[in-house]
Amino acid sequence: MRTLTFNNGDQLPILGLGTWKSKPGEVYQAVLWAIEAGYRHIDCAAIYNNEKEVGDALARAFTDRIVKREDLFVTSKLWNDCHRLEDVRKGLSKTLMDLKLDYLDLYLIHWPVSFKKGVGFAESREQFYTYSDVPLAQTWQGMQQIQSEGLVRHIGVSNFNIGKLEELFAVGGQGPEMNQIEMHPYLRQDKLVNYCKSKGMLLTAYSPLGSGDRSTSIKKPNEPNLFEDSLVKELVDKYEISPAQVLIAYSIHRNIAVIPKSVNKERIKQNFEAADIKLNPEDLDLLLKINTQYRFIDGSFFTGPKSPYQLSDLWEIE
Repeated sequence: MRTLTFNNGDQLPILGLGTWKSKPGEVYQAVLWAIEAGYRHIDCAAIYNNEKEVGDALARAFTDRIVKREDLFVTSKLWNDCHRLEDVRKGLSKTLMDLKLDYLDLYLIHWPVSFKKGVGFAESREQFYTYSDVPLAQTWQGMQQIQSEGLVRHIGVSNFNIGKLEELFAVGGQGPEMNQIEMHPYLRQDKLVNYCKSKGMLLTAYSPLGSGDRSTSIKKPNEPNLFEDSLVKELVDKYEISPAQVLIAYSIHRNIAVIPKSVNKERIKQNFEAADIKLNPEDLDLLLKINTQYRFIDGSFFTGPKSPYQLSDLWEIE
Protein backbone atom coordinates (compact mmCIF):
# COMPACT_ATOMS: atom_id res chain seq x y z
CA MET A 1 0.00 0.00 0.00
CA ARG A 2 1.36 3.41 -0.97
CA THR A 3 1.59 6.00 1.77
CA LEU A 4 1.73 9.76 2.02
CA THR A 5 4.28 11.30 4.36
CA PHE A 6 3.70 14.04 6.91
CA ASN A 7 6.46 16.56 7.52
CA ASN A 8 7.62 14.67 10.63
CA GLY A 9 7.94 11.42 8.68
CA ASP A 10 4.71 9.74 9.82
CA GLN A 11 2.98 7.69 7.14
CA LEU A 12 -0.66 7.82 6.03
CA PRO A 13 -1.97 4.88 3.96
CA ILE A 14 -3.22 6.49 0.75
CA LEU A 15 -6.42 4.42 0.70
CA GLY A 16 -8.80 4.32 3.65
CA LEU A 17 -12.32 3.27 4.55
CA GLY A 18 -14.82 6.11 4.76
CA THR A 19 -17.64 5.76 7.31
CA TRP A 20 -19.95 8.65 6.37
CA LYS A 21 -23.43 7.25 5.70
CA SER A 22 -22.51 3.85 7.20
CA LYS A 23 -25.46 3.05 9.44
CA PRO A 24 -25.24 1.68 12.96
CA GLY A 25 -25.85 -2.02 12.57
CA GLU A 26 -23.68 -2.04 9.43
CA VAL A 27 -20.55 -0.06 10.21
CA TYR A 28 -19.22 -2.49 12.86
CA GLN A 29 -18.95 -5.34 10.37
CA ALA A 30 -17.75 -3.03 7.59
CA VAL A 31 -14.79 -1.84 9.68
CA LEU A 32 -13.85 -5.41 10.61
CA TRP A 33 -14.10 -6.55 6.99
CA ALA A 34 -11.95 -3.62 5.93
CA ILE A 35 -9.24 -4.33 8.48
CA GLU A 36 -9.28 -8.03 7.55
CA ALA A 37 -8.94 -7.04 3.87
CA GLY A 38 -5.84 -4.98 4.66
CA TYR A 39 -7.11 -1.45 5.26
CA ARG A 40 -5.01 0.41 7.81
CA HIS A 41 -6.70 3.81 7.49
CA ILE A 42 -10.19 4.46 8.89
CA ASP A 43 -11.91 7.83 8.48
CA CYS A 44 -14.54 8.86 11.04
CA ALA A 45 -16.39 11.93 12.32
CA ALA A 46 -18.49 12.75 15.34
CA ILE A 47 -21.44 13.93 13.22
CA TYR A 48 -21.64 10.57 11.43
CA ASN A 49 -23.29 9.31 14.65
CA ASN A 50 -21.62 5.91 14.40
CA GLU A 51 -18.31 6.34 16.22
CA LYS A 52 -19.38 4.12 19.15
CA GLU A 53 -19.92 1.22 16.78
CA VAL A 54 -16.68 1.96 14.94
CA GLY A 55 -14.99 1.92 18.35
CA ASP A 56 -16.47 -1.49 19.12
CA ALA A 57 -15.06 -2.81 15.85
CA LEU A 58 -11.63 -1.34 16.53
CA ALA A 59 -11.60 -2.83 20.03
CA ARG A 60 -12.52 -6.23 18.58
CA ALA A 61 -9.76 -5.96 15.97
CA PHE A 62 -7.18 -5.13 18.64
CA THR A 63 -8.40 -7.85 21.02
CA ASP A 64 -8.38 -10.49 18.28
CA ARG A 65 -4.92 -9.29 17.19
CA ILE A 66 -6.02 -8.64 13.63
CA VAL A 67 -4.09 -5.38 13.82
CA LYS A 68 -2.10 -3.44 16.41
CA ARG A 69 -3.19 0.06 17.37
CA GLU A 70 0.12 1.52 16.22
CA ASP A 71 -0.36 0.02 12.76
CA LEU A 72 -3.78 1.63 12.24
CA PHE A 73 -4.31 5.25 11.16
CA VAL A 74 -7.56 6.70 12.55
CA THR A 75 -8.96 10.09 11.57
CA SER A 76 -11.89 11.93 13.11
CA LYS A 77 -13.37 15.41 12.91
CA LEU A 78 -14.41 18.20 15.26
CA TRP A 79 -18.06 19.11 14.77
CA ASN A 80 -19.30 22.66 14.30
CA ASP A 81 -20.67 23.01 17.84
CA CYS A 82 -17.22 22.60 19.42
CA HIS A 83 -15.33 25.51 17.81
CA ARG A 84 -14.87 27.60 20.95
CA LEU A 85 -11.45 27.19 22.53
CA GLU A 86 -12.91 25.57 25.64
CA ASP A 87 -15.00 23.15 23.59
CA VAL A 88 -12.35 21.70 21.25
CA ARG A 89 -11.00 19.33 23.87
CA LYS A 90 -14.53 18.35 24.90
CA GLY A 91 -15.35 17.38 21.32
CA LEU A 92 -12.19 15.31 21.07
CA SER A 93 -12.77 13.64 24.44
CA LYS A 94 -16.20 12.42 23.31
CA THR A 95 -14.75 11.02 20.09
CA LEU A 96 -11.89 9.27 21.92
CA MET A 97 -14.37 7.75 24.37
CA ASP A 98 -16.65 6.54 21.57
CA LEU A 99 -13.77 5.15 19.51
CA LYS A 100 -12.20 3.60 22.62
CA LEU A 101 -8.84 5.14 21.77
CA ASP A 102 -6.19 7.02 23.73
CA TYR A 103 -5.21 9.20 20.77
CA LEU A 104 -6.10 9.96 17.16
CA ASP A 105 -3.65 9.90 14.31
CA LEU A 106 -5.38 12.85 12.65
CA TYR A 107 -8.05 15.29 13.84
CA LEU A 108 -9.73 17.74 11.48
CA ILE A 109 -11.96 20.79 11.85
CA HIS A 110 -14.91 19.42 9.88
CA TRP A 111 -16.24 22.71 8.44
CA PRO A 112 -15.32 26.42 8.72
CA VAL A 113 -18.79 26.98 10.21
CA SER A 114 -19.62 27.40 13.90
CA PHE A 115 -22.75 26.38 15.83
CA LYS A 116 -23.72 26.95 19.42
CA LYS A 117 -22.95 24.09 21.81
CA GLY A 118 -25.22 21.09 21.44
CA VAL A 119 -26.51 22.02 17.97
CA GLY A 120 -26.32 19.17 15.47
CA PHE A 121 -27.51 21.11 12.41
CA ALA A 122 -28.42 24.76 12.88
CA GLU A 123 -31.97 25.60 11.78
CA SER A 124 -32.22 29.23 12.93
CA ARG A 125 -29.94 32.26 13.02
CA GLU A 126 -29.78 32.01 16.82
CA GLN A 127 -28.09 28.60 16.61
CA PHE A 128 -25.09 29.91 14.68
CA TYR A 129 -21.96 31.67 15.86
CA THR A 130 -20.30 34.12 13.48
CA TYR A 131 -16.59 34.52 12.79
CA SER A 132 -16.70 37.52 15.13
CA ASP A 133 -18.16 35.34 17.89
CA VAL A 134 -15.75 32.45 17.35
CA PRO A 135 -12.82 33.26 15.03
CA LEU A 136 -11.31 30.32 13.20
CA ALA A 137 -8.01 31.25 14.82
CA GLN A 138 -9.52 30.44 18.23
CA THR A 139 -10.57 26.98 17.06
CA TRP A 140 -7.13 26.39 15.59
CA GLN A 141 -5.46 27.31 18.87
CA GLY A 142 -7.58 24.63 20.50
CA MET A 143 -6.42 22.13 17.89
CA GLN A 144 -2.79 23.08 18.49
CA GLN A 145 -3.32 22.62 22.21
CA ILE A 146 -4.67 19.07 21.98
CA GLN A 147 -1.83 18.16 19.65
CA SER A 148 0.73 19.51 22.14
CA GLU A 149 -0.90 17.31 24.81
CA GLY A 150 -0.35 14.20 22.66
CA LEU A 151 -4.06 13.48 22.23
CA VAL A 152 -3.75 13.75 18.46
CA ARG A 153 -0.70 13.13 16.30
CA HIS A 154 -1.64 15.43 13.43
CA ILE A 155 -4.14 18.25 12.95
CA GLY A 156 -5.86 19.63 9.89
CA VAL A 157 -9.12 20.70 8.33
CA SER A 158 -11.89 19.66 5.98
CA ASN A 159 -13.76 21.87 3.48
CA PHE A 160 -11.42 24.85 3.87
CA ASN A 161 -10.65 27.18 0.98
CA ILE A 162 -7.40 29.13 0.52
CA GLY A 163 -8.57 32.22 2.39
CA LYS A 164 -9.64 30.23 5.44
CA LEU A 165 -6.41 28.21 5.39
CA GLU A 166 -4.39 31.42 5.35
CA GLU A 167 -6.20 32.55 8.50
CA LEU A 168 -4.98 29.40 10.25
CA PHE A 169 -1.40 29.71 9.01
CA ALA A 170 -1.39 33.30 10.31
CA VAL A 171 -1.91 31.98 13.85
CA GLY A 172 1.67 30.76 13.89
CA GLY A 173 2.95 27.49 15.29
CA GLN A 174 1.74 24.25 13.77
CA GLY A 175 -0.23 24.90 10.60
CA PRO A 176 -2.83 22.60 9.04
CA GLU A 177 -1.30 19.33 7.88
CA MET A 178 -4.28 18.01 5.92
CA ASN A 179 -7.25 19.32 3.96
CA GLN A 180 -10.00 16.80 3.29
CA ILE A 181 -12.17 18.00 0.40
CA GLU A 182 -14.54 16.64 -2.23
CA MET A 183 -12.50 15.46 -5.22
CA HIS A 184 -13.17 13.27 -8.27
CA PRO A 185 -12.89 13.71 -12.05
CA TYR A 186 -15.82 16.16 -12.01
CA LEU A 187 -14.16 18.32 -9.30
CA ARG A 188 -10.38 18.39 -9.59
CA GLN A 189 -9.90 21.46 -7.34
CA ASP A 190 -6.57 22.24 -9.02
CA LYS A 191 -6.12 25.71 -7.50
CA LEU A 192 -6.75 24.49 -3.95
CA VAL A 193 -4.70 21.31 -4.44
CA ASN A 194 -1.73 23.30 -5.71
CA TYR A 195 -1.98 25.75 -2.81
CA CYS A 196 -2.12 22.98 -0.21
CA LYS A 197 0.85 21.17 -1.71
CA SER A 198 2.82 24.44 -1.80
CA LYS A 199 2.26 24.71 1.97
CA GLY A 200 3.40 21.14 2.62
CA MET A 201 -0.13 19.93 3.32
CA LEU A 202 -1.52 16.53 2.39
CA LEU A 203 -4.95 16.10 0.82
CA THR A 204 -7.73 13.54 1.16
CA ALA A 205 -10.54 13.12 -1.37
CA TYR A 206 -13.98 12.52 0.10
CA SER A 207 -17.01 11.46 -1.97
CA PRO A 208 -14.60 10.09 -4.61
CA LEU A 209 -17.42 8.01 -6.11
CA GLY A 210 -20.00 10.81 -6.15
CA SER A 211 -21.92 9.93 -2.95
CA GLY A 212 -24.90 8.60 -4.85
CA ASP A 213 -26.20 6.99 -1.65
CA ARG A 214 -26.51 10.21 0.34
CA SER A 215 -29.87 11.57 1.49
CA THR A 216 -32.17 12.89 -1.22
CA SER A 217 -32.58 16.04 0.90
CA ILE A 218 -29.07 17.11 -0.09
CA LYS A 219 -29.29 16.06 -3.73
CA LYS A 220 -30.26 18.13 -6.74
CA PRO A 221 -32.47 16.94 -9.61
CA ASN A 222 -30.66 15.31 -12.50
CA GLU A 223 -27.29 15.00 -10.81
CA PRO A 224 -24.54 13.51 -12.97
CA ASN A 225 -23.43 9.95 -12.24
CA LEU A 226 -19.68 9.34 -12.25
CA PHE A 227 -20.24 5.63 -12.86
CA GLU A 228 -22.11 6.45 -16.07
CA ASP A 229 -19.48 8.81 -17.46
CA SER A 230 -18.52 7.63 -20.96
CA LEU A 231 -14.77 7.76 -20.28
CA VAL A 232 -15.12 5.95 -16.95
CA LYS A 233 -17.14 3.23 -18.68
CA GLU A 234 -14.53 3.00 -21.44
CA LEU A 235 -11.77 2.49 -18.85
CA VAL A 236 -13.89 -0.09 -17.01
CA ASP A 237 -13.96 -2.15 -20.21
CA LYS A 238 -10.32 -1.50 -21.06
CA TYR A 239 -8.88 -2.52 -17.67
CA GLU A 240 -11.65 -4.97 -16.74
CA ILE A 241 -12.23 -3.27 -13.41
CA SER A 242 -15.20 -1.62 -11.67
CA PRO A 243 -16.18 2.07 -12.03
CA ALA A 244 -15.30 2.55 -8.36
CA GLN A 245 -11.82 1.15 -8.97
CA VAL A 246 -11.28 3.59 -11.84
CA LEU A 247 -12.25 6.53 -9.62
CA ILE A 248 -10.18 5.37 -6.64
CA ALA A 249 -7.14 4.76 -8.84
CA TYR A 250 -7.60 8.28 -10.27
CA SER A 251 -7.12 9.88 -6.84
CA ILE A 252 -4.20 7.65 -5.95
CA HIS A 253 -2.47 8.55 -9.23
CA ARG A 254 -2.80 12.21 -8.18
CA ASN A 255 -0.97 11.36 -4.93
CA ILE A 256 -4.10 12.22 -2.95
CA ALA A 257 -5.49 10.02 -0.17
CA VAL A 258 -8.94 8.63 -0.89
CA ILE A 259 -11.62 7.25 1.46
CA PRO A 260 -14.41 5.39 -0.39
CA LYS A 261 -17.28 4.20 1.80
CA SER A 262 -18.86 0.77 1.59
CA VAL A 263 -20.59 -1.68 3.91
CA ASN A 264 -20.52 -4.50 1.35
CA LYS A 265 -17.79 -7.09 1.96
CA GLU A 266 -16.97 -7.71 -1.70
CA ARG A 267 -16.95 -4.02 -2.62
CA ILE A 268 -14.75 -3.22 0.38
CA LYS A 269 -12.25 -5.79 -0.89
CA GLN A 270 -12.63 -4.61 -4.50
CA ASN A 271 -12.07 -0.99 -3.50
CA PHE A 272 -8.92 -1.97 -1.61
CA GLU A 273 -7.55 -3.73 -4.68
CA ALA A 274 -7.80 -0.44 -6.59
CA ALA A 275 -4.59 0.64 -4.86
CA ASP A 276 -2.68 -1.72 -7.17
CA ILE A 277 -4.33 -0.61 -10.42
CA LYS A 278 -2.04 1.22 -12.81
CA LEU A 279 -3.73 3.60 -15.21
CA ASN A 280 -1.48 4.54 -18.09
CA PRO A 281 -0.52 8.24 -18.32
CA GLU A 282 -2.68 8.81 -21.39
CA ASP A 283 -5.82 7.54 -19.64
CA LEU A 284 -5.07 9.55 -16.51
CA ASP A 285 -4.63 12.63 -18.66
CA LEU A 286 -8.04 12.02 -20.24
CA LEU A 287 -9.65 11.77 -16.80
CA LEU A 288 -7.99 15.02 -15.78
CA LYS A 289 -9.37 16.74 -18.88
CA ILE A 290 -13.04 15.87 -18.31
CA ASN A 291 -14.96 19.10 -18.86
CA THR A 292 -17.88 18.39 -16.53
CA GLN A 293 -17.57 20.37 -13.28
CA TYR A 294 -19.92 19.39 -10.48
CA ARG A 295 -19.88 19.60 -6.68
CA PHE A 296 -22.04 16.89 -5.11
CA ILE A 297 -21.72 18.28 -1.55
CA ASP A 298 -22.48 21.94 -2.18
CA GLY A 299 -22.68 23.12 1.45
CA SER A 300 -25.99 24.92 0.91
CA PHE A 301 -27.30 23.34 4.13
CA PHE A 302 -24.94 25.74 5.99
CA THR A 303 -25.95 28.88 4.11
CA GLY A 304 -29.09 30.80 3.22
CA PRO A 305 -31.21 33.48 4.89
CA LYS A 306 -31.04 31.85 8.34
CA SER A 307 -27.24 31.62 8.32
CA PRO A 308 -24.45 34.20 8.66
CA TYR A 309 -22.34 32.15 6.21
CA GLN A 310 -22.10 32.23 2.44
CA LEU A 311 -20.88 29.62 -0.06
CA SER A 312 -17.81 31.81 -0.59
CA ASP A 313 -16.88 31.02 3.02
CA LEU A 314 -16.60 27.38 1.99
CA TRP A 315 -15.45 26.99 -1.57
CA GLU A 316 -12.59 28.07 -3.75
CA ILE A 317 -13.79 29.77 -6.93
CA GLU A 318 -11.85 28.18 -9.78
